[in-house]
Amino acid sequence: MRMFDTSPLLRSSVGFDNLNRLFDTATRQDTGNGYPPYNIEKLSDDAYRISMAVAGFRESELDVVVHDGVLEVSGKANADNDDTEDKETSVYLHRGIAKRAFTRRFTLADTIKVTGAGLEDGLLHVDLVREIPEERKPRQINISSGTQRVIDHEAA
Repeated sequence: MRMFDTSPLLRSSVGFDNLNRLFDTATRQDTGNGYPPYNIEKLSDDAYRISMAVAGFRESELDVVVHDGVLEVSGKANADNDDTEDKETSVYLHRGIAKRAFTRRFTLADTIKVTGAGLEDGLLHVDLVREIPEERKPRQINISSGTQRVIDHEAA
């Protein structure tokens, strides 16, 4: 594993405790094979959608879970739910539609919430929205002038 010196980055930063975790995630070699393929769309300023090609999977064979800021989409084909009626007589000359188990993980920002998921035309759509809490929105800070207190001293 490569080691990075993050101290120059932290000189002008406050509160970035997860920076090392982000570097580890960025430098980790992906052992996945790119299955299933997916798109990430920006629908509006605060709305996103992840679309995954899951041809052949039923809703009951797919799981969408959010835990500790990580969206995990997994699929496992059930052998008893195969589309063919008689499996013993099926002979594939070419099997190009992969229906194998998979798990995809997406790290979500703190302000991103999953609002729903749907399966349509072989695509699993996961809808996301950015919700910024009131305390994290920009606010104006008033600048007060340094008022001096004058103590009157009477001459005796």
